Amino acid sequence: MPRRKKIYLDFINGEAEHVHCLISMACDQNIAQIIKLLKGESSHFANTQGLFDAYFDWADDYYAASVSQSQVETVRNYIKNQEEHHRKKSFVEECEGFMTNYGFIRLLG
Repeated sequence: MPRRKKIYLDFINGEAEHVHCLISMACDQNIAQIIKLLKGESSHFANTQGLFDAYFDWADDYYAASVSQSQVETVRNYIKNQEEHHRKKSFVEECEGFMTNYGFIRLLG
């Protein structure tokens, strides 16, 4: 992402059905703007470069949380170890546990 977008992508990793990003953003931006830029530009790149057999598009939903400076290294390690992490707990199990533990209401399904 070019500097003119004022987004610093600190760390990124994921699995087939999801991706984790540790991002710093400018004080005049919001999460929705950042997600729109990341999804839009990455799907445009993937499709123009022919990276997938079929048209690539992101899901509509996403989750974002702020991270205190004292936890940045912990979050980097969590993102780095996604493959190992999901051998123990599936993405669906993790999401459901997260929603239960933090009081999110499931709107779909």
